[in-house]
Amino acid sequence: MNTVVDTKLIQQLDSEHFLHPFTDFKDLATRGARVITKAEDIYIWDSDGARLLDAMSGLWCVNVGYGRRELADAAHQQMMTLPFYNSFFQTTNVPAVELATKLASLAPRAGERSFEHVFYSSSGSESNDSNVRMVRRYWDLLGQPQRKVIISRNNAYHGSTMAGASLGGMGGMHAQGDLPIPNITHIEQPYYFGLGRRGETAEEFGLRAAGWLEEKILALGPEKVAAFIAEPVQGAGGVIIAPETYWPEIQRIVDRYGILLISDEVICAFGRLGHWFAYEKFGYRPDLVTFAKAVTSGYIPLGGVMVGNRVAKVLIDQGGEFNHGYTYSGHPVACAVGLANVNLMEREQLPQRVRTDIGPYLASLFLKLNEHPLVGLAETCGLVAGLALVRNKHSGEGFDPAHGVGMVCRGHCFRNGLIMRAVGDRMIIAPPLTITHAQVDEMMALITRCLDLTLEDAKRNGWLQ
Repeated sequence: MNTVVDTKLIQQLDSEHFLHPFTDFKDLATRGARVITKAEDIYIWDSDGARLLDAMSGLWCVNVGYGRRELADAAHQQMMTLPFYNSFFQTTNVPAVELATKLASLAPRAGERSFEHVFYSSSGSESNDSNVRMVRRYWDLLGQPQRKVIISRNNAYHGSTMAGASLGGMGGMHAQGDLPIPNITHIEQPYYFGLGRRGETAEEFGLRAAGWLEEKILALGPEKVAAFIAEPVQGAGGVIIAPETYWPEIQRIVDRYGILLISDEVICAFGRLGHWFAYEKFGYRPDLVTFAKAVTSGYIPLGGVMVGNRVAKVLIDQGGEFNHGYTYSGHPVACAVGLANVNLMEREQLPQRVRTDIGPYLASLFLKLNEHPLVGLAETCGLVAGLALVRNKHSGEGFDPAHGVGMVCRGHCFRNGLIMRAVGDRMIIAPPLTITHAQVDEMMALITRCLDLTLEDAKRNGWLQ
């Protein structure tokens, strides 16, 4: 049903009452927020009637596309049965148990790193806060309380709570709120295009980048290091895809020093990279897996941690009471929607479709953007993709950050009916897993047009070399 919206009134009320995340409040009040009113399939509409192809799945989360009645029906039925009860006081509910059982069945088996237990939250940020608590509790119970340090990577994103933002490696976030909190430190990211040496192969760089973890462990003292946390593919950092040699070497290093490995799959799990969990694609064996976003395809907030047997056995057998949790841990409506969503993805074989069909099809077209004069590197992994905008294609030299070329390109995207995200001068996409071949064609035509318009701006302003 179409609803007439008074755009100016909503924008006024928005600026008067709604403080948006990651926003310059004064700037937004000046220009007015874009008012989104409805969505269907892979498209959204604003209050002016403009249709936009959502190449970011909302915020990496709407994996099954918009308007799936199965998920709305699951929420309605659960709300009419048991809309809420907490998981404290030795109580549980059916959807929370059924979803945990389902998630455990989807995770590949790997001995003590098999996953049979789930700890619920409402978001990826809360889940990573939970990881910090569980990791340090684990080592305390093993009689090694000095193991407190968690190592992460620069330009990583692990949430925006105090612990989540500290685990992340984004300087802008650390500049506010006295972050990071103690006992969290960072190494460089495995970004070959930006950090590789002249003449160094991607494979050589992958080994060198993984080696930064071992160097950090040795500098701190292995007996002080609790865990290493990383995204399989760095999402909010600009879709940074590590070389193939990176993850096997990371696995060797964490095994050698006995530290825990946390795979933050808030973006990458539930089919985004062609597998239910992304660690399966890259062949490493984490002890904890962070999830959120696509577990419900964003239809309702839900997050959690897949807790491997290595950690769960200690917490259960030796732990006593774990003094941590949330009001909405295992929320029955959220878990009912999550179960319906996972079952839908399973019926439609969406992870397999990404791996064998739509992912390769996207790659066949997206990689052709490497021929565009503005593109230094275009790459994909499953159904995420990113490209770097450069002023000199031969040398790979980037633009002056003051020019804001990425934001210029993003502006052209919005004006031409496309949602494509800018991370600095990297342009990234993560469309719904249900996108068709024809819709990929449509999306690629829009991306090419917006790159061409950005190139015209760069030429007119004298930004190219």
